[in-house]
Amino acid sequence: MQRIEPSKHYVSVSQDVVKMTEGRNRMGMGMSKTWGGGSVRFAMAAALCIGLGYSQQPPATLSRITFLEQGQQLTREGSLAQALELYQVVLKSQPSSLSAHTEAGTVLDLMGKGGAARAHFQKAIDLASGPKEKAAAERAMAMSWAFSGNCEQTVKYEQRALQFYISTKDFYQQGEIADEAARVCIDNGELDTAYQWYLTGRGLGLKQPDIPAVRKDFWDFRWENAQAQVAARKGNQTEAGKHVAAAKAILAKDAGLAKTQGSTLPYLLGYLAFYRGDHEGALTELRKADQKDASIQCLMGEAYEGMGKREKAVEQYTKAAAVTAHNAPEAFARPFATKKLAELVKKD
Repeated sequence: MQRIEPSKHYVSVSQDVVKMTEGRNRMGMGMSKTWGGGSVRFAMAAALCIGLGYSQQPPATLSRITFLEQGQQLTREGSLAQALELYQVVLKSQPSSLSAHTEAGTVLDLMGKGGAARAHFQKAIDLASGPKEKAAAERAMAMSWAFSGNCEQTVKYEQRALQFYISTKDFYQQGEIADEAARVCIDNGELDTAYQWYLTGRGLGLKQPDIPAVRKDFWDFRWENAQAQVAARKGNQTEAGKHVAAAKAILAKDAGLAKTQGSTLPYLLGYLAFYRGDHEGALTELRKADQKDASIQCLMGEAYEGMGKREKAVEQYTKAAAVTAHNAPEAFARPFATKKLAELVKKD
């Protein structure tokens, strides 16, 4: 599993406010055209909430937020079925809402229903009003394939999204998209493909004209990090160690980068320890890393499992299985942890 720390906010979802049309919803109740302001038909919102199984006393702020925002909150809380039902309500009245299709697809991926999710993402791609929206929808589709563990299809849609950022000469995003594809591939064991995409990502990022020194160091650091992980996965600990040393040297000369990227080193060291079979050593390093990171939780779960500490492993996998972001790290972590929990329960 690959744990480089690129931005976790991969998919830029446009936040168009869904306007509910005049008419009748599925409960036969009239809807105002927009949500907002104190005079909105709050009673109707409350009735809808009751119909969807919410509290009979919904928050007073409900009338001032969109259905999409409410759905996103439900998703973050792990109430996926309720979130999906909200998006379905939106799509019934506004079948051409790009955001509703994107959010519905996200929830379906989190529910492990990739085929249904991709139908929504394809609709979002078809509905996109311009190149930027289309690229965002293609990137969301790439992440849907990532949730299904498919490196090849992820790369296919990342390449499509990449064309927009090439056309706008956004070199940073070009590098991010390439590294995003690499992340999915290394997590799913496609090591050579991952290596090539990490190399591509560095090359694209470094094309930035008049690139600041700290940005150059950033791409170099990420590349050394990636090479260390690929080498470790291939069983070449000596080579991996050389790249760790190079990564440390980059941080040592760049205080600014060290401040933002230094926290990734414990993870990298734990990663290498795990792949050389040193589970205790891996845990020693990983405990210094971000304990809320699902990738770290998965690796700690594997280390505990390797040591025969089932309860500790279940604790970590349970945390990772509850994540709700639609990005490369969590596209691997959530399905992986969910599968691990099922295996451990089955053993009982």
